[in-house]
Formats: sequence, structure tokens, C-alpha cells
Amino acid sequence: MSVVIPLIFGAGLLCIWWSFWPREETARRRTGAVVTDRLADEVVQSGITGLTRGRLLWLSGGAGAFALLVVMAVTAVPAIALAFGGLTAYAPIAFVRAKARRRRSQLRDLWPDVVDHIASAVRAGLALPESLSQLAIRGPEELRPAFAEFAHDYRATGRFHDCLDALKARLSDPVADRLIESLRIAREVGGTDLGKLLRTLSTFLRDDARTRAELEARQSWTVNAARLAVAAPWIVLAMLATRGSSLAAYRQPAGVMVLAIGTAVTLLAYRIMRRIGRLPVEARVLR
Repeated sequence: MSVVIPLIFGAGLLCIWWSFWPREETARRRTGAVVTDRLADEVVQSGITGLTRGRLLWLSGGAGAFALLVVMAVTAVPAIALAFGGLTAYAPIAFVRAKARRRRSQLRDLWPDVVDHIASAVRAGLALPESLSQLAIRGPEELRPAFAEFAHDYRATGRFHDCLDALKARLSDPVADRLIESLRIAREVGGTDLGKLLRTLSTFLRDDARTRAELEARQSWTVNAARLAVAAPWIVLAMLATRGSSLAAYRQPAGVMVLAIGTAVTLLAYRIMRRIGRLPVEARVLR
């Protein structure tokens, strides 16, 4: 007993001391799921008809394998073939991401007009489903097909919330998510502040688009120069690959190590360039 009581007393003091340093709860996010969801959103945002995430991955794998075989047949150097095969495999994904980025930039200027159309329709006395359906005729050209499919779904089912979910998946845009959830709440709880909310959202979207356009214009030359700096060594390597005498060095272990280090440095520099020189993409928190 003479030992148990001091141990219990010490354990109590330890618990009291530990309570002064609470651990913050952090949401566990699966990195793989986040990456695949982001890639799926970018495929939708690119606007390429018939393309899915699975098809894009298959296309990337096929392009990489084809480039690996061709370069291997031309140079007979496995290290160079693997390097160019990896770069070629990433090329379709890079193309889709660039196209999605350009289309997001275009849509960023169109969303305020969409919000203004909905606000005008609400003020005219139209219900929310009709306000969204009329965007298939009077809305911006780029977004008319998505709202036309919404109108078709609503006429076929009459389920407003399910049609909103389908529209959200069809657009895969964070601005669309906010607009759709605002309309969903307005439909559920009602109220007279919908017009004010839409006007505030339209003003915010215009200010955000103007600010982003100015920043992107200032940073574009930096990003393009960094891309050229990343691509230059590989262009030189492709030119050297046309000379058989210069390929012998890359068959040696030292040459393979140089290519491996060069590939790692290129990827690291490209990631750093993207993080420093590009504005953050708004996440879809209302997915």
C-alpha cells in the first residue's frame, strides 16, 4: 500500500498536467482519394467530350509505353527510354490540366452573369427550377449545355434536389457548388433574402475574377520562363540522343545516376515553380 498510493497520486498529477496540452483534432484525408477526385474534376472542367478519369489514365499509360518502346528502339539506352516514357505518360494529364485551367479562367468571367440572370428571373417571379432552366436559352454559351441537361432532368423527374446534385457533378466547379447550395437552402427554408444574397455573390465573383486576372497577368512571364527552364535540359538530351557516340555515357551506371538525379531535380523544380508562381485553385468544399 505504501507504494500504490504514491503511484496513484503521481498518475493523477500526470493526468492534470496532460490536460493543459490538448491535442488538436485533425481530419484524416486520404491523399490518394484527394488526388483522384481532383483529377476527375479537372477532366470534367476541361470540357473534352467523352473523356473520363479512367480513359485519361489508360491514355497516359499507353502513350508512356509507346514512347518508351520507340526511344528504346532508337537509342538502345534503358535510362533515356524510361525518362522520356515517364515524361510522355504525364503529357496527356498535363494537357487536360492546362485545358481545365484555361476553361476555369473563362468561366470565372461568366459566373457573375449567371448569377445576375438567376436574380433577374427570381425578381420576375419565376420559381428556382424555371430560373435555372431558362439559362439553357439565355445563359452564357459555355454553360448552356449543362443547364439544358438540368432542364431535361427536371422535366423528366421533377426532383429538384436530385437535379441539383447532377448539375453539380456535371459542372464540377467550386463557384457552381456555392451557387447550387445557396439555391438549395433557399428552396428548403424560403425567405426574402435570396435576391440580396445573389447580388452579393455576383459582386464578390466579379471582384475575385478581376483580382485574379491582374495577378495572373503579372505572373505569367515568370511561369513561362520557369517552364522553359525545366524543358531545356530534356530538349538538349533529345538532341544528344540523335548522336550515337554521346549515348554510350548513359549506358554506364554514372550516366544512369545523372539521368535519375536530373529527373528528380526537374520534378522537384517544377513542383516548386507551380507552388510559387501560380495562384491557388479554389477547392470544392461543398462537394
